Amino acid sequence: MGGKPYISHPIEVASILEKKGFLDTKYIITALFHDLLEDTDASEQEIFFYGGKDVLTAVKILTKSKGYKMEVYIQDIRNNPIAKMVKLADRLHNLLSALVANEKFRKRYVKETEEFYLDLAKGTPFEEDILKALSALKDTFQY
Repeated sequence: MGGKPYISHPIEVASILEKKGFLDTKYIITALFHDLLEDTDASEQEIFFYGGKDVLTAVKILTKSKGYKMEVYIQDIRNNPIAKMVKLADRLHNLLSALVANEKFRKRYVKETEEFYLDLAKGTPFEEDILKALSALKDTFQY
């Protein structure tokens, strides 16, 4: 989104995690790898080699499979602490980046965030930031 190089998003997600105190390398590597299976030709074997079992597990949970059901996807994320924190950092960065997207996309993103991600963020270090970013995105709508 926004025409930046592909690598800038995972670096930003890792940076957000670091700022929130998630310094364990499993969190940082998962953040850097979270879109690889979905967006590149990287293999599970490569992710395992460089990140280990916990990183691969979290990346697989974060990867939307064809025909996935959002409720199941969110529940799987909720059950894995690494995937949960990476997904919330990812959602926060995407909300901040969505300001440059068209209004139809922004409205869909707001709806999805309200429906699935606000509850996931409750009680986490991301809750307040996601609420602020969501409010800022809603303020861009033409009524």
